[in-house]
Amino acid sequence: MKATRYFLLFTFLFSGLRSLAQEDLFESTKLPARKGFLLGVNGNFDISAGDMSKRFGNSYRIGPSFHYKTKSNWIFGVKFDFINGDRIKEDSLFYGIQDEDKTLINQDGQRLSVNRYERGYMAGIEVGHIFNISRSVSDNGIMVMTGIGFMQHKILVQDKSESILSLRGAYRKGYDRLVNGLYLEQYVGYLFLSNNALINFHIGLDVAFGFTQGRRDFLYDVRRPGTDKRMDILFGIRGGWYLPMFKRKSEEFFFE
Repeated sequence: MKATRYFLLFTFLFSGLRSLAQEDLFESTKLPARKGFLLGVNGNFDISAGDMSKRFGNSYRIGPSFHYKTKSNWIFGVKFDFINGDRIKEDSLFYGIQDEDKTLINQDGQRLSVNRYERGYMAGIEVGHIFNISRSVSDNGIMVMTGIGFMQHKILVQDKSESILSLRGAYRKGYDRLVNGLYLEQYVGYLFLSNNALINFHIGLDVAFGFTQGRRDFLYDVRRPGTDKRMDILFGIRGGWYLPMFKRKSEEFFFE
């Protein structure tokens, strides 16, 4: 349900691009590009591929960003994404500590359900360029961004009762499939920065390649080390909202 609402939000933003582009046609003077900082909140709906698809289903990301835009429409900065998902494909995860109905039992003989989630983050730097296509605003156009950084993800095992001994403390690490490593990301989308209103957003397509490796010395369910090298791929829709802080001629910052 969360992913569906997220997709509908992006669809709504896409439908607004047409009306914004039509407004550009009636502007008689093209405004010059501005320079300054962009404070952002970004969100992704991701489809997993590569080794990622063997462990997790579709997921979503959300997080802040901080960029600087030049008058020549170059843009660079940093961003941080939280990775969240609720579809886990590791069927053998609790092998050896569950019954024939795949239900876990604690030391008192009680049958318990244990929640499993995908959790992680991506932190990195980005650089890109805005190819202006607007007839009225030099800031607006096709934005191409390339990023590099650090990715980490794992399976969050949640035993709320804390009554299953095999999932307590350090033992939990034998089931969480912790993975991390370098990632490369490519984004292509449309950027709109308004001149006199708080309509400042971007939306487009994104793909990230994670060159990762497992970081657990032993996995209890499969009885082997969890140190395999991986190719984790996420691709989907990325969008976000910006709060610009541009410079006037007096060089004093102001919020757009």
